[in-house]
Amino acid sequence: MSLPIASASSAYSEKEEGRVNESASIFRIEAIPKFQRGDGVITTLLVGTERAPDTVFTSGLTSFPPGRSAPMHSHNCGEQVTLLEGEGEVEVDGRATRLNKYDTTYIPAGKSHRFNNVGAAPLVILWIYGARHVTRTFTETGTTVDHLSAGDKVNL
Repeated sequence: MSLPIASASSAYSEKEEGRVNESASIFRIEAIPKFQRGDGVITTLLVGTERAPDTVFTSGLTSFPPGRSAPMHSHNCGEQVTLLEGEGEVEVDGRATRLNKYDTTYIPAGKSHRFNNVGAAPLVILWIYGARHVTRTFTETGTTVDHLSAGDKVNL
């Protein structure tokens, strides 16, 4: 038996005895739109309410070119980040900590942070937020935007 392959825009579900039964889904990376965040930073939303309407988390990938980072920011929920490729560091509480492949961080809601590419190749991170609706508050300006909205750019 194989799992249904969902399109980038919808997940497969069935009605059974009056309740929705969410089926397992496979999302093909090549079918998922990329979000250009500026300065060559690209984010791919893997699981969110758009593809998995009853999800309780939000996850995706972000790729940073060499020398690039996101501005200091915080979220309305906790965030797990795992470094998948490249050389990076996380800045939290005024301190930068070097990260190696598969090192994982947990950033609590409201804690300002950012990830920096300190290597010569792209830095790719996997992020998982503990919420269906995610916001980003830019530390420098105090501006809050919805995650992956038009205002969610790396160059303010």
